[in-house]
Amino acid sequence: MAQYRIATYLRVSKAERMRSIQPRVCGQRLQVHRLNGESNSISAQRVLLQKYAAKNFTGYELHEFCDDGYTGTNFERPGMQDMLESVRNGEIHCIMVKDFSRFARDYIELGSYIEQIFPFLGVRFISVNDDYDSDNFKGSIADIDVNFKNLLYDLYSKDLSGKVRSSLAATKEKGQYVSANAPFGYVKAQDDRHALLIADDEAEIVRRIFSLSVEGHTSVEIARIFNETQVKTPIEFKMEKRKTSRMPKGEKFTWYASTICQILRNEIYIGNIVQKKYSKDFVGGRNRLNPRDEWLITYKHHEPIIDKEVFDKVQEGRGKKRAPQYNPAHPLVGKLVCGCCKKNLRYRTGLNPYFSCGQRYSNAMEACVRKVNGQFVEEYVLLMLQDQLQAVGELEKLHMEALIGLKREIMELKEERQMWEAKLEKLKLLDFESYQNYVCGKTGVFQSDESVMKSVKRELTSLDANLQEKEAAYFGVEHNRERAGNQFVVLSKEMIENYIDKIEVYDEQHMEIMWKAFL
Repeated sequence: MAQYRIATYLRVSKAERMRSIQPRVCGQRLQVHRLNGESNSISAQRVLLQKYAAKNFTGYELHEFCDDGYTGTNFERPGMQDMLESVRNGEIHCIMVKDFSRFARDYIELGSYIEQIFPFLGVRFISVNDDYDSDNFKGSIADIDVNFKNLLYDLYSKDLSGKVRSSLAATKEKGQYVSANAPFGYVKAQDDRHALLIADDEAEIVRRIFSLSVEGHTSVEIARIFNETQVKTPIEFKMEKRKTSRMPKGEKFTWYASTICQILRNEIYIGNIVQKKYSKDFVGGRNRLNPRDEWLITYKHHEPIIDKEVFDKVQEGRGKKRAPQYNPAHPLVGKLVCGCCKKNLRYRTGLNPYFSCGQRYSNAMEACVRKVNGQFVEEYVLLMLQDQLQAVGELEKLHMEALIGLKREIMELKEERQMWEAKLEKLKLLDFESYQNYVCGKTGVFQSDESVMKSVKRELTSLDANLQEKEAAYFGVEHNRERAGNQFVVLSKEMIENYIDKIEVYDEQHMEIMWKAFL
């Protein structure tokens, strides 16, 4: 009999950059996303949950998922997503958390998972400190207490978030630099974390970039010149100063045209700091670019590296041509790499979609992939995949995995849509209450969240279109299976992830597929 699999979820919020680390505990699957050095809160949560499991269960298997330094106001957390993926795959029987706020601080979304999604999937949910166990509180009066606590967690999170935003806004209004990292060309003063000082070695590179731009060189040409002359990249400067540790994706670090563009349009280099460029409609929402007249610009904040006349001259010739739009959603994106520089190929849509190496103009390597037909690559990979799987008798399994993968994506989209619908209903309720208070004379003004509701409705419209596309793909795959037996006519992300490690592309006649070990 299979062991009872319990997922313990740990979370704590910190305003610092996170990184993933490898598991260190034998006999358990640890998927931990955290800071350098584990938070004391995380350690305490782990001990609490392990003791609870040991006291209340026998013959169980613990799977730990952790997000050290992630907000609970949304579900965009690596550890959370890994756990939910395991739940959808039927790998988890029970989820344990210290309290509801560790799982989520949005009481609408938390309620959706506890009352609808987890019961539907047959997953038990336990919140230790809240004395909640879904096996004991189905439809009982305890639900009132649970919902009230969830509401308090939600209100606390929003109140705390508002205070943090207010504090940051006040600091920005004073004209102080608030970012955790200094931009390339500067360092933070040791006695004042809001002050910027010129880093001479980096500043020399910045001046050269602007000088080349004034001479008429494009950002692509500047990147190519730097790569040919082996100029150190910003990340290499940081590594020399022991501010970070990274490994290049290819054989070495290279300059990108996008990096040059960011430097050329950044007013930080003429002594100004630009803040409040982006804002969110609500907690957990997406960043949106504000109109320029709403930006907060502090002039002459620090010593400039570039003269304003030079900066203005550079800006005159910029922004006139829009960069090509690439679609990252193609299932082969991330698997196709340039046979020359080993960087990922980009996919460009249009009448004749194609893959190309985005670094071919800037990295000084003439053999980089210029253009390979997208449909040809897809058909070639599909044919090779069918041959490989036919040889090992796994073709029918591949088809089933494609259907299961599409079904999973459809379920995820439906879950997400349900959450956005709940947000919309919540906004409508608050809007109605505000109107009632205004009509009854309790408030002197009627405040409506119409702009936020429009944003949520746009999300729902986008989700509906995506859901319709996935459902059509599901029925299309099923139809093709019945019509053509075991022969596939589409590729899915799941198929490629399961069987292909990477594909090195040199041109349309030379491609090498690296298969996963079990093939």
